[in-house]
Amino acid sequence: MAKVRHEARGVALQTLYEVDTAHHDWNAVLARHLEEHHLPPQGSDFVRHLVSGILEHRAKLDTIIGEIAPQWPCDQMAVIDRNILRMAIYEMLMDPEVPVKVAINEAVELAKTFGSESSRRFINGALGTLAARRKLLEVES
Repeated sequence: MAKVRHEARGVALQTLYEVDTAHHDWNAVLARHLEEHHLPPQGSDFVRHLVSGILEHRAKLDTIIGEIAPQWPCDQMAVIDRNILRMAIYEMLMDPEVPVKVAINEAVELAKTFGSESSRRFINGALGTLAARRKLLEVES
């Protein structure tokens, strides 16, 4: 299942990237990507869950990105990095089935595959900040 989810995250990222850059209808983009990648049903369901959830909560996710990476305004950030962060933050904060370490590791792997030379370090640092803040909030409550 982990391999299927890893591949599904790549499909979700490609879908989000196209929607973010070309402003195409996300349902059409998603359908095309799912047709091209031939994921098993649980993989396709996971992609749909990620893409729809991320797009539904995009404004909140972008606010969180601004808080954990204030030196990089969201609209000036590399599109691929922004979407990797959106996906990881969505999984870390809004999907209780995904362990925080898995969300961070998967985001770093996506950054290695799709991002620039500095993407991996940037993504890891931003998500590490979020994880640390999350732990602090759990301790305070």
